[in-house]
Amino acid sequence: MVCSVQDLREREIINLKDGARLGSVCDVEIDTLSGSIVSIVIYGKGRFPFKSGKPKDIKIKWDEIEVIGDDTILVNFDCPEELMPQKPKNPIDTLFRL
Repeated sequence: MVCSVQDLREREIINLKDGARLGSVCDVEIDTLSGSIVSIVIYGKGRFPFKSGKPKDIKIKWDEIEVIGDDTILVNFDCPEELMPQKPKNPIDTLFRL
């Protein structure tokens, strides 16, 4: 299969290890000496100017990609805890905190 970077950007990335939806391809890193793709990049979520710290981007090495399908990319990726998408907090829990 031959596809362009734009085609990759339209596909959702799913981690086979935990079923997490990581996002979609935002960038591609290429080794200019060998002409091969090194990794795909998913930009960090929640880039708010009033929050301190910049969210970290997720870089998935090319050899961690298992399947590139028509609308998804399946990866076998050990995602560090700090890069995992945060679960929304339940507002009820904060009302009854002791």
